[in-house]
Amino acid sequence: MRTLVRNGTIVSDGRSFRGDILVEGETIAAVGEGLAAPAAADRVIDASGCEVFPGGVDPHVHFGLETANGTSSDDFASGTRAALAGGTTTIIDFVTPGRHESLSAALAARKDAARGSVCDYLLHMSVTAWGERTLSELQACRRQGIVSVKAYLAYKETIGLEDREFLAVLDAARKLKFLTLVHAEAGDMVSYLQKTLLAGGKTSVAHHALARPPEVEGDAIRRALLMAQLAGVPLYIVHVSTRQGIDAVAAARQAGQTAIAETCPQYLLLDESLYATEGDAAAAAVMSPPLRSGEHRQALWQALASGLVQTIGTDHCPFLLADKRRHAGDDFTRVPGGTGGIEYRLPLLHTFGVRSGGISPARFVDLVATRPAKLFGLYPRKGTIRPGSDADLVVWDRDRKWTVAAARQWQRCDHAIYEGLELVGAPAWVFSRGETVFADGRIEAEAGRGAWLGNDRAQGDNGRRG
Repeated sequence: MRTLVRNGTIVSDGRSFRGDILVEGETIAAVGEGLAAPAAADRVIDASGCEVFPGGVDPHVHFGLETANGTSSDDFASGTRAALAGGTTTIIDFVTPGRHESLSAALAARKDAARGSVCDYLLHMSVTAWGERTLSELQACRRQGIVSVKAYLAYKETIGLEDREFLAVLDAARKLKFLTLVHAEAGDMVSYLQKTLLAGGKTSVAHHALARPPEVEGDAIRRALLMAQLAGVPLYIVHVSTRQGIDAVAAARQAGQTAIAETCPQYLLLDESLYATEGDAAAAAVMSPPLRSGEHRQALWQALASGLVQTIGTDHCPFLLADKRRHAGDDFTRVPGGTGGIEYRLPLLHTFGVRSGGISPARFVDLVATRPAKLFGLYPRKGTIRPGSDADLVVWDRDRKWTVAAARQWQRCDHAIYEGLELVGAPAWVFSRGETVFADGRIEAEAGRGAWLGNDRAQGDNGRRG
């Protein structure tokens, strides 16, 4: 099958230019002007007036995440359909073993769960405890294509690590050439504040953010970066939400450390005032870290524009309102944390970043596609438009105006935290490995067509270039 995408403004690898893209089978065969007469292709897509990006890479999603208070509502099939509808063609989810579970067994189970994916996927390995067999198990995971590990400094009652365990993870990452991700909130402080609030009768979701103040994130990021510096490894900090966190990353980078910051659209656009509503909107907004005030949103936008924030993930982890409501009034610590947004990531950043003049189209593409592909060993197969790369393409209608509505979304959830936001820009066509998977507002892909990318291992630089 030969597809010619003609006359689009191609945005890739830091530049924009008018041109054509010839796709043969699953890969890009050529990029340039006047590549072929229409008769030479089996189909021709006229991208006049549109931009053409490499397919998005979302480095942070949680499909079918099981918690004590419910399971996230998107499985791999429904979640990746939503991803494609929003212009994301590759996702990276997590393996989260129990503390006494074999990492290899957990990886096998997670790969089995991911077989329903309609887009390509990779997995991070979470280390939830450190024991005498953990290093050898991580070696086995590395051979199976895992290139990154994640540690939690919060949730110490279940999956969070003590400092000595986190240092052991960092040491293993150096030996095995993993990139280490960290959820940086000071878990002991969070637990103390939660217990204090509950004991004082402050039980509703209105008090969720009070148990996780900005200083708790800032302290954890500073300490995590210090430990990574001692171990001599890069560190990727997920979902940075505060000015304090940004300041810590900036100081580390100024000192020559490789510190990689990710943030999410919810921290750029939504406000902690949602918690004061006490209703469904407040429960829906329970996530960790929580939403912040304008001071922190402004710091994140500045960091985004300057290059200090290097990736945009979604931390996509929606729960149905029934799960969110169950303990919204009597115990905010039992409200499952997470929200949806995978199909809105590109439109949100385009509307409030590119259209507002805060970031360029080239920077936008780097944030949502190229940089995550490089960091996790997928580039140049993913994240770029060049001959030999997978034909993961988004033909972007930059002028399409639309409004977020849960009733029309693809993610399997009965609410949308961005409900009512007016957006500009949306995919007109999405291609995954040369196949049309989204067009005319319809998904054209079957469950199970997504490919496991772990066999590529670490072809990228795993962040060592900062």
